[in-house]
Amino acid sequence: MLLVTGVSGALGSLVAERVAGRDDVVLGTRAGLPGTRHVDFDDPSTLPGAFAGIDTLLLISAGYGEDDVVVARHEAAISAAEAAGVRHVVYTSLSGDGDHVTYALAHRWTERRLRRSSLDWTILRNGLYAELLTWIAAPDADNRITGPLGEGALAVVARADLADVAVSVATDPAPHAGRVYELVGDRALSGAELAEALGTTYEPVTLAEARAAVAASGAEPFQVPMLASTYSAIAFGFMDGSGVKSDLRALLGREPQDALEVFVAAVRAS
Repeated sequence: MLLVTGVSGALGSLVAERVAGRDDVVLGTRAGLPGTRHVDFDDPSTLPGAFAGIDTLLLISAGYGEDDVVVARHEAAISAAEAAGVRHVVYTSLSGDGDHVTYALAHRWTERRLRRSSLDWTILRNGLYAELLTWIAAPDADNRITGPLGEGALAVVARADLADVAVSVATDPAPHAGRVYELVGDRALSGAELAEALGTTYEPVTLAEARAAVAASGAEPFQVPMLASTYSAIAFGFMDGSGVKSDLRALLGREPQDALEVFVAAVRAS
């Protein structure tokens, strides 16, 4: 039996759609959705019952937060999986070229914790979503892309492609035991390319200006360095996919979706 966590989230909901109707899959969330098990990593008392009878756990990273919060959530999940007799955990991590962003630490800690565990494990190092660009590089009120991406580019991935890989691996995990897969896009997109696709201009502000704007937007305190570090890593060429060898195409068994088309569609739908 497979348990998928976080099915009320962006990635988890796509996974849930793909496994709908299967009698060997159960869905977990703390949102109280009908037909789901109650899984709340901030309340470890919910986990023994949720993990009962589970052979494979698709552990979708438990949300943004301060490092100590995210690490505590993942520790609770892994410890509960060990205690419940789960055999295999498939974890959605962050791509290997993302180590310069602030939120990489919790992912790398979780990977290390899985390696130390009694469980079989598979790590899916997901690239950033193409849809994320609608937040960090969407046109402003004057129809300009001003995100400080510099001359850098980002090897983003369609969220749907990552959901397809997660389902493929988690529903047949044995061949993937002990594997770490890099899942970044084939094509890195620059600010200028994004602007051209939308018929607008790319006029990046400075990192300091972007940081101040995020802070003034009402963002949570941890989100300010999170976004600033993402901009910086992109601008200086650390997330263009050149530092890792992507397994995306091989695991999909098909062409990945065109990330630029996904970005344009998401902007127009927003």
